[in-house]
Amino acid sequence: MLRKRSISIRGHRTSIALEASFWDAFEEIAAARGKSIAGLVAEIDEQRGETNLSSALRQHILAYYRARAGASTD
Repeated sequence: MLRKRSISIRGHRTSIALEASFWDAFEEIAAARGKSIAGLVAEIDEQRGETNLSSALRQHILAYYRARAGASTD
């Protein structure tokens, strides 16, 4: 089931829908990096190009855990 959150990115509000397990993982990543959820979302938003923001967050989470496992991020 998707959980929506409203987050302010560079002064504008946006809603992001992710599955609960992705939110849990994203919170863990933000904490490990010493960033707020909104700060990490803004960082990913700046780099995502044409990718949907929710998809970009999922891809970031996957890449993070793959890197921790020593797997390829491609």
